[in-house]
Amino acid sequence: MMRQPVRLTLFSVEEATRVALEIRPELVRLARCNREFGQLEHRIEVLSLAVAGASPENPDVSDLERLVTRRDQLRGEIRSGIEAVQRRGVLLKDVAKGLVDFYALSGDRLIFLCWHMAEPEVGHWHTLEGGFANRQPLKTSERE
Repeated sequence: MMRQPVRLTLFSVEEATRVALEIRPELVRLARCNREFGQLEHRIEVLSLAVAGASPENPDVSDLERLVTRRDQLRGEIRSGIEAVQRRGVLLKDVAKGLVDFYALSGDRLIFLCWHMAEPEVGHWHTLEGGFANRQPLKTSERE
Protein backbone atom coordinates (compact mmCIF):
# COMPACT_ATOMS: atom_id res chain seq x y z
CA MET A 1 0.00 0.00 0.00
CA MET A 2 1.41 3.39 -1.04
CA ARG A 3 1.38 5.99 1.68
CA GLN A 4 0.66 9.56 0.78
CA PRO A 5 3.37 12.00 1.82
CA VAL A 6 2.46 14.19 4.75
CA ARG A 7 1.99 17.81 3.76
CA LEU A 8 3.02 20.24 6.44
CA THR A 9 1.40 23.68 6.33
CA LEU A 10 3.31 26.46 8.07
CA PHE A 11 1.32 29.40 9.39
CA SER A 12 2.23 32.92 10.40
CA VAL A 13 0.41 34.22 13.47
CA GLU A 14 -1.79 36.35 11.21
CA GLU A 15 -2.67 33.39 8.95
CA ALA A 16 -3.34 31.14 11.95
CA THR A 17 -5.68 33.73 13.47
CA ARG A 18 -7.56 34.15 10.17
CA VAL A 19 -8.03 30.39 9.79
CA ALA A 20 -8.91 29.98 13.47
CA LEU A 21 -11.72 32.50 13.17
CA GLU A 22 -12.93 30.85 9.95
CA ILE A 23 -13.10 27.39 11.54
CA ARG A 24 -14.56 28.55 14.88
CA PRO A 25 -18.20 27.83 13.83
CA GLU A 26 -17.21 24.29 12.82
CA LEU A 27 -15.36 23.78 16.11
CA VAL A 28 -18.41 24.98 18.05
CA ARG A 29 -20.58 22.55 16.08
CA LEU A 30 -18.13 19.68 16.65
CA ALA A 31 -17.99 20.39 20.39
CA ARG A 32 -21.81 20.33 20.52
CA CYS A 33 -21.90 17.05 18.55
CA ASN A 34 -19.24 15.60 20.84
CA ARG A 35 -21.29 16.47 23.96
CA GLU A 36 -24.40 14.89 22.47
CA PHE A 37 -22.37 11.83 21.46
CA GLY A 38 -21.15 11.38 25.05
CA GLN A 39 -24.66 11.74 26.45
CA LEU A 40 -25.98 9.19 23.95
CA GLU A 41 -23.19 6.75 24.81
CA HIS A 42 -24.24 6.88 28.45
CA ARG A 43 -27.96 6.50 27.67
CA ILE A 44 -27.23 3.60 25.30
CA GLU A 45 -25.18 1.84 27.96
CA VAL A 46 -27.96 2.15 30.54
CA LEU A 47 -30.75 1.25 28.11
CA SER A 48 -28.81 -1.76 26.80
CA LEU A 49 -28.78 -3.20 30.30
CA ALA A 50 -32.47 -2.42 30.77
CA VAL A 51 -33.57 -4.18 27.57
CA ALA A 52 -31.34 -7.25 27.89
CA GLY A 53 -33.64 -10.17 27.09
CA ALA A 54 -36.61 -7.92 26.26
CA SER A 55 -38.85 -8.75 23.33
CA PRO A 56 -38.47 -6.73 20.10
CA GLU A 57 -41.91 -5.19 20.76
CA ASN A 58 -40.69 -3.54 23.95
CA PRO A 59 -40.76 0.26 23.39
CA ASP A 60 -37.35 0.57 25.06
CA VAL A 61 -35.86 -1.63 22.32
CA SER A 62 -37.02 0.79 19.61
CA ASP A 63 -35.73 3.72 21.71
CA LEU A 64 -32.36 2.00 21.93
CA GLU A 65 -32.28 1.48 18.16
CA ARG A 66 -33.11 5.16 17.62
CA LEU A 67 -30.35 6.25 20.01
CA VAL A 68 -27.80 3.96 18.35
CA THR A 69 -28.72 5.35 14.92
CA ARG A 70 -28.30 8.94 16.15
CA ARG A 71 -24.98 8.10 17.86
CA ASP A 72 -23.66 6.54 14.66
CA GLN A 73 -24.78 9.59 12.67
CA LEU A 74 -22.95 11.86 15.12
CA ARG A 75 -19.82 9.71 14.90
CA GLY A 76 -19.81 10.26 11.12
CA GLU A 77 -20.42 14.01 11.48
CA ILE A 78 -17.60 14.34 13.98
CA ARG A 79 -15.20 12.33 11.83
CA SER A 80 -15.96 14.35 8.69
CA GLY A 81 -15.75 17.64 10.63
CA ILE A 82 -12.34 16.72 12.04
CA GLU A 83 -11.13 15.75 8.56
CA ALA A 84 -12.38 19.06 7.10
CA VAL A 85 -10.49 21.05 9.76
CA GLN A 86 -7.34 19.01 9.31
CA ARG A 87 -7.43 19.39 5.51
CA ARG A 88 -6.75 23.09 6.17
CA GLY A 89 -3.41 22.16 7.76
CA VAL A 90 -4.74 22.55 11.29
CA LEU A 91 -4.23 19.91 13.98
CA LEU A 92 -7.38 19.44 16.06
CA LYS A 93 -6.12 18.42 19.50
CA ASP A 94 -9.33 18.42 21.57
CA VAL A 95 -12.80 18.37 20.02
CA ALA A 96 -14.57 19.16 23.30
CA LYS A 97 -12.51 22.31 23.91
CA GLY A 98 -12.08 23.33 20.28
CA LEU A 99 -8.32 23.23 20.83
CA VAL A 100 -6.15 23.42 17.71
CA ASP A 101 -2.48 23.79 16.83
CA PHE A 102 -0.89 25.35 13.78
CA TYR A 103 2.62 24.48 12.65
CA ALA A 104 4.87 27.54 12.53
CA LEU A 105 8.54 28.46 12.50
CA SER A 106 10.24 30.41 15.24
CA GLY A 107 13.64 31.19 13.80
CA ASP A 108 14.77 27.78 12.59
CA ARG A 109 12.67 25.83 15.11
CA LEU A 110 9.33 24.16 14.32
CA ILE A 111 6.69 25.06 16.93
CA PHE A 112 2.93 25.01 17.37
CA LEU A 113 0.83 28.14 17.51
CA CYS A 114 -1.90 27.19 19.98
CA TRP A 115 -5.52 28.39 20.05
CA HIS A 116 -8.89 27.34 21.40
CA MET A 117 -12.27 28.52 20.25
CA ALA A 118 -12.91 30.79 23.25
CA GLU A 119 -9.90 32.96 22.44
CA PRO A 120 -10.24 36.05 20.22
CA GLU A 121 -6.97 35.39 18.34
CA VAL A 122 -3.94 33.13 18.26
CA GLY A 123 -1.82 34.40 21.13
CA HIS A 124 0.14 31.39 22.42
CA TRP A 125 2.70 28.86 21.28
CA HIS A 126 4.35 25.69 22.57
CA THR A 127 6.98 23.21 21.48
CA LEU A 128 5.93 20.16 19.49
CA GLU A 129 6.39 18.07 22.63
CA GLY A 130 5.00 20.64 25.08
CA GLY A 131 1.25 20.59 24.70
CA PHE A 132 -1.41 22.97 25.99
CA ALA A 133 -0.18 22.86 29.60
CA ASN A 134 3.20 24.24 28.49
CA ARG A 135 2.02 26.96 26.16
CA GLN A 136 3.47 30.43 26.41
CA PRO A 137 2.16 33.82 25.31
CA LEU A 138 3.48 35.17 22.04
CA LYS A 139 5.60 38.27 22.33
CA THR A 140 4.10 41.40 20.83
CA SER A 141 6.75 41.36 18.08
CA GLU A 142 5.74 37.79 17.09
CA ARG A 143 2.12 38.83 16.59
CA GLU A 144 2.97 41.33 13.87
